[in-house]
Amino acid sequence: MIRFIRGTVFSFGTDYVIIDCNGVGYYISFTHQNEISLGQNVTIFTYQQFREDAQQLFGFLDMKELELFEQLISVKGLGPKTAMNMLGAARYTDIISAIENGQVEFLTRLPSLGAKTSRQIILDLKGKLVEDEKQAAGKNTVALEEAISGLKSLGYKAYEINTVLPDLRKMSNRSTNEILREGLRLILQRKGG
Repeated sequence: MIRFIRGTVFSFGTDYVIIDCNGVGYYISFTHQNEISLGQNVTIFTYQQFREDAQQLFGFLDMKELELFEQLISVKGLGPKTAMNMLGAARYTDIISAIENGQVEFLTRLPSLGAKTSRQIILDLKGKLVEDEKQAAGKNTVALEEAISGLKSLGYKAYEINTVLPDLRKMSNRSTNEILREGLRLILQRKGG
């Protein structure tokens, strides 16, 4: 699976960007055209969708936005295009806040979302998203964020990671590997393993 592409913005339109990566042009569904410019060097974090008739890349400038996208498409009846439209119409921190606070009316104002789907999103995701951005602001170092990503890639859920975050923050001056090892130890300890 392609997780990110680093290269130069070759061209872009209202819902896509083409990234030139060593002479190969990657077409990526993308909704933040106002944050890029032609010839700019960028890193686009990607979700790769495989279907019978096509493969498609969905791109994000921020790993946290990609993670929210993956949570959204896990909701029954919510596909990648609708999730992209949501993230193109509102900041991901506002979407998380609306989900956590049960704000159906905010979600229904987003493109392609009705009340039924909005309620399903809240039902499925409330309390399961990685902690609110306001709580995390200023606390996460690069090493800590990398360790959290490592725990997610090992299959640990957001709620499991959130239970050990306060302890891991105390180690924010340590290396990614040290924080990751401690996170694994704490999660296993809390599971009784």
